[in-house]
This record gives sequence, C-alpha cells and structure tokens, in this order.
Amino acid sequence: VQLQASGGGLVQAGGSLRLSCAASGRPVSGRSLGHYDMDWYRQRPGKEREFVARLSRTGNRSDYTDSVKGRFAISRDSATSAVNLQMNNLKPEDTGVYYCATSYGRRPVHWGQGTLVTVSS
Repeated sequence: VQLQASGGGLVQAGGSLRLSCAASGRPVSGRSLGHYDMDWYRQRPGKEREFVARLSRTGNRSDYTDSVKGRFAISRDSATSAVNLQMNNLKPEDTGVYYCATSYGRRPVHWGQGTLVTVSS
C-alpha cells in the first residue's frame, strides 16, 4: 500500500491549508483499501506523533482530536478517492509533520510519508 500525502507548506496564523492523501496498492492481507478507515496524524516539534482526524471507511463518520475540532475537516474526494484534510484558522501550535494512514479498529495499519506544515505567528 502506498499513501502519498501532499499539500503542506508555510502559512501565517489564521490561514488555511488543504492536505491530500492518495492511496494505492493492495494490502498484503488481501483486503481492499476500502476495508480501512483513513486517518491523519501529526508530529509536532519535540512531541510524539498524535492522532488528528479519522474518516470512517463508509465516509459517514469523522472524528477529531479536541484541539482541531471546528477548524479541521476530513473528507473524501468523490472523483479521486483521495482523503483531504482542510485546515482552517491555523495556529502556530499546528506546526508539524502530517501523516496519513489507514487504520482498523482505531489502530494505524499503513503509513504514508509526511508533509510539513509550518504556521508562522
């Protein structure tokens, strides 16, 4: 499974970015990618990697860590099946490397490479 994250960059506080994650390949388990939920995680400077958002495999449920609720929105692009993370009203503490991942039972299974988000004050 290959997960390609993109969309990171430098933005001023209060600005917006949209991250995108394109998934391809077939898991060694034999299950399709549609079997998994899709997550975004981030690793902020000096901190451990943390959960940010999840979109259920059916697309009808999303979950967020408290610090991003009301500012971030996870969705699936119906045309490309990419999973997007729209990030609004960004804060300097949102700075970090953002990773997309597939998950099952709230546990990450496949990881993509990270994309760097830098929010200046």
